[in-house]
Amino acid sequence: MSAPETQDDQGPVATTGHEWDGIRELDNPLPRWWLWIFYASVVVAIGYWILMPAWPGLTGYTPGMLGKSDRAELVGQLAKLKALRGEQNARLTDASLQEIESDPELQAHALAVGQSVFGDNCATCHGVGGVGGKGYANLRDDVWLWGGTLEDIHRTLQYGIRSGHPQARFSQMPAFGRDQLLTPAQVGDLTEYVVALSGRPANAAAVQRAAPVYAANCVACHGPAGLGDPLQGAPNLTDREWLYGSTRSDIKAQIHNGRGGVMPAWSGRLDPETVKALAVYVHANAAGQ
Repeated sequence: MSAPETQDDQGPVATTGHEWDGIRELDNPLPRWWLWIFYASVVVAIGYWILMPAWPGLTGYTPGMLGKSDRAELVGQLAKLKALRGEQNARLTDASLQEIESDPELQAHALAVGQSVFGDNCATCHGVGGVGGKGYANLRDDVWLWGGTLEDIHRTLQYGIRSGHPQARFSQMPAFGRDQLLTPAQVGDLTEYVVALSGRPANAAAVQRAAPVYAANCVACHGPAGLGDPLQGAPNLTDREWLYGSTRSDIKAQIHNGRGGVMPAWSGRLDPETVKALAVYVHANAAGQ
């Protein structure tokens, strides 16, 4: 049966017989240039299937006649990179932290390694730029709970904070409200006392009532003037830096719940040379001590 036709300016035109709202579907042949491109694409695809890894199987895939493997190439490139860095990494092993920072070439290598490792392991919590966030320390300022010297930073990276490592840095803020160590009224007064320590307007009567409470419960870690103690990881209560927020509700929640974050011990996850490089990177990019 011949295809149905319609009439246009050029004469009879074949159609598929389909029509919607008076619109007929024409049955014109495809352009030759399009067909040749299509045929060429089919030939290229078949050639790719033969030459390159292409078809998945139950236990693997067809390797292709060229035997090309992206995984093998990557392994080879990583081996070359490791060999290239081997000499510098060996120098990192033998050099002290101070020697690394004083040697421009070695420091440049440490900074490059540290930047890569920071992006892979630390940026999730501290941010790509290291500025941190609520509950995560800002590594770009001059406030360091556990000290900001190169040695302090290196030790924190090695053993972590409350990480469970035997040599981890550890401190504990009591949950004064949750564990009923203080009454809700005392927690409220102590909140005003901490606000006053930071140089902001506070309820004078509440501050006066909280003075003996602070002396009995907080001085041992934060000191009489609230300046904190890096040996215990106790924050300075007189500055404008607040790990868990500076509003009254934030401060009250911290006194009530006694939150404390966990920093992983990287000595079990990264080799000693990489930990050194990371310490140099953090120290160089922050307002360290």
